Amino acid sequence: MLEIKNITKKFGEKTALDSLSFTIPTGSVFGLIGSNGSGKSTLLRIISGVYKPDGGSAEIDGESTFENPRIKEQCFFISDYPFYYNNSTVKNLAKFYKGLYPSWDEEKFRKISSLFPLNTKDKIINMSKGMQRQAALILALSINPKYILLDEIFDGLDPVVRQLIKKLLMELVADNDTTVIISSHNLRELEDVCDHIGLIHKGGVIMEKDLDEAKLGIHRIQAVFNEEKDESSFEGLNVVNLRRQGKMITLTVKGDSKEIEEAIRAFNPVYMEMLPLTLEEVFISEMEAVGYDINNILK
Repeated sequence: MLEIKNITKKFGEKTALDSLSFTIPTGSVFGLIGSNGSGKSTLLRIISGVYKPDGGSAEIDGESTFENPRIKEQCFFISDYPFYYNNSTVKNLAKFYKGLYPSWDEEKFRKISSLFPLNTKDKIINMSKGMQRQAALILALSINPKYILLDEIFDGLDPVVRQLIKKLLMELVADNDTTVIISSHNLRELEDVCDHIGLIHKGGVIMEKDLDEAKLGIHRIQAVFNEEKDESSFEGLNVVNLRRQGKMITLTVKGDSKEIEEAIRAFNPVYMEMLPLTLEEVFISEMEAVGYDINNILK
């Protein structure tokens, strides 16, 4: 189990993380989402032991990750901009990691390498951004880590490779009970693989939930009424957003689904349908609730 306990991290006068706490269950696929500059990458670096927090701690099975070689042997972190030396290749890095990680699987390395369209003898520094990510993932998956931390891992990858990576990550979780933490702005990709999400903003936690539970608390309703309706018509409901397209009204509402449905049906709609929300819609509604309103940003 990974526990984030009251972590605070500052860079000069800027507070990147402010008393942030939550728990990530073992064997889960955790999506770390948030606004730009919310502290996602900083948190991943603290979990992996790259940064020392100014307060609090990141603990795996009760042990701090910072300057803890035994814990670090179980973790692998791929940053948004991985660093490679000029002569680094997948092949020579595999030899290096084989001596560094006891869990290295040579057979798995050969198998996974064959799945990706790259030459393991080529210099990684000469590869495209997407190919460099593929190189990092080949090495990470071959280590069989108990914790794998991925920062914007889908950036620069084509659709076929993205599907391959999601499949390989799911196999790693199933076979090794690995905990996967993915920070990404590509919420559509996260929705395919994550079972838990954590939403952070300005260094603090807004929401940490099972993905299905997060979606259950917010609902989208499309309805057509005989009489014109505006937000004041639904003042008894916790309406996050209302959009109108001709006679069709689309509402995003927080609360109990049955109570919301009863309240809308009391207006005798000509047509009404409750639709599932995407993770992106959950993100937008939660961010609007803390004042991160796209309508104000675009003014």
